[in-house]
Amino acid sequence: MNRRIFLKNASLAGVALSPVVALQAKAFNTINANKKIDTGLLPDMDLKEATIHFLQEKMDSGALTSVDITKEYLARINDIDKNGPAINSIIELNRDALKIAEDMDQERKNGQIRSMLHGIPILIKDNIDTADKMMTTAGSLALLGNIASEDAFIVRKLRAAGAVLLGKTNLSEFANFRSSQSTSGWSSRGGQTKCPYVLHRNPSGSSAGSASAVAASLCTVAIGTETNGSIVSPASVNGLVGIKPTVGLWSRSGIIPISATQDTAGPMARTVTDAAILLAALAGEDVADRVTAKSKGHTQIEFKNLSSDFLQGKRLGIEQSFLKDGNQDIIALYKKAIEILKEKGAVIVEVDLLKKTDSIGRAEFIVLQYEFKDGLNKYLSKANANVKSLKEIIEYNDQHADKAMPFFKQEILISSEAMGDLQSKEYMDALEKTLSARKIIDDLMQEKNLDAICGVTNGPACCIDLVNGDYDTGFSFSSPAALAGYPHVTVPMGEVHHLPIGFSFTGKAYSEQKLIGLAFAYEQASLKRKAPDFIDEIGIDKINNMG
Repeated sequence: MNRRIFLKNASLAGVALSPVVALQAKAFNTINANKKIDTGLLPDMDLKEATIHFLQEKMDSGALTSVDITKEYLARINDIDKNGPAINSIIELNRDALKIAEDMDQERKNGQIRSMLHGIPILIKDNIDTADKMMTTAGSLALLGNIASEDAFIVRKLRAAGAVLLGKTNLSEFANFRSSQSTSGWSSRGGQTKCPYVLHRNPSGSSAGSASAVAASLCTVAIGTETNGSIVSPASVNGLVGIKPTVGLWSRSGIIPISATQDTAGPMARTVTDAAILLAALAGEDVADRVTAKSKGHTQIEFKNLSSDFLQGKRLGIEQSFLKDGNQDIIALYKKAIEILKEKGAVIVEVDLLKKTDSIGRAEFIVLQYEFKDGLNKYLSKANANVKSLKEIIEYNDQHADKAMPFFKQEILISSEAMGDLQSKEYMDALEKTLSARKIIDDLMQEKNLDAICGVTNGPACCIDLVNGDYDTGFSFSSPAALAGYPHVTVPMGEVHHLPIGFSFTGKAYSEQKLIGLAFAYEQASLKRKAPDFIDEIGIDKINNMG
């Protein structure tokens, strides 16, 4: 959940925090912007910005093995994530990673290649079950020791595809559904994750660790989860491609939930092609998640024949509100992106989707509280955690407040616990209003004969502020697709003062293939992805030298 979007849509009142004497020291480790980062990599084995295709070619030729690649990612994690810039994106490493890589290398020697993910190291968010030695905690100290008995459905698909599960990433605790004053990227178990572009900034929520890790080339691709904004927002803030699939394309079984209506996992990558490869590999029906039955006939995602000419003749709705008010540098990037679309043959139609969906935010928050309580209690009833209900989590946090709640509190957990069951009239009425977003999008696209609707994904990264929490930066386009459960793809659009900004493509249910085609064509025409510089603060040297 993107807390800024959540606050803007639900109009929640803030909650006062106790004074904070000191911040966690590792949250503010910094490095000189010009300092060379020593990753320990072999001279011919620079993994910076490496794609799936590049690594497959290296393994096919025998130049590299999966073990080589895994070892070097582990070295890079040690040097960049834990030392060096210390972006703190990894919450736990998989002790079985090298063994998995060895097994995949042996299969390759025997002529068995499972998929494009064979031997590729991948990180996943710490709210996704893995039946191994790693815990699944959603970043909460209350869930320490929760080692799942079964893999989540998408993890089983990941293993079947031959991927190397490298570890789990930090996140905003409970996917940013704990407090209205939270700071994205902070959890009581993992501490504060930082944006690798500007270390004083947070990577947005709640898939903060997944985004930071991919941006810093600590893995090839990663998996995040989203309820409203938590894939596309951190992807935008970290210069990535993020795909929030249609709810039901990927199974949610084995994932610590917020909302049965809006939750989905999805890929985060440095290129559209890599994101599409991961999306295709994990799509499929799961009897444990009934909504996936609706994905039948939609799970075949093509990533081999994407065309740079795909924008030609496509009709794109452009969110007009982003052309009027806000940061002028972001508006300039947006206008340039629109010009690129026109140059590639797209037909531009101005629309105002946000105005049509803004009033749904309060209903959404009601739905999320009801579904969070119901879903989390069901998950915990079968989990290996010491706490067995939302009520017990709240009690644990109260009893261990110095460690579990040193900054912001848990008012969203408390308000969710106060909700009734899913037969409540309040819930049913709010759900009906929330799902009205589907008709709004469908009607608008039909009326204007659109192939997709586009906008600025998100504003720039917030400063890390563990006292006051995140703040609104004026741009956000995640809510319409999130409310509807529809797909959303974000692609790098450029940077403002070293901070990446994304460009969004959204559309009707199960229109992933079309959105990926549009995103690929825009990506190839614009080429705005840049690797992070790990700078300390924006303009700090100029400020210090004034006068």
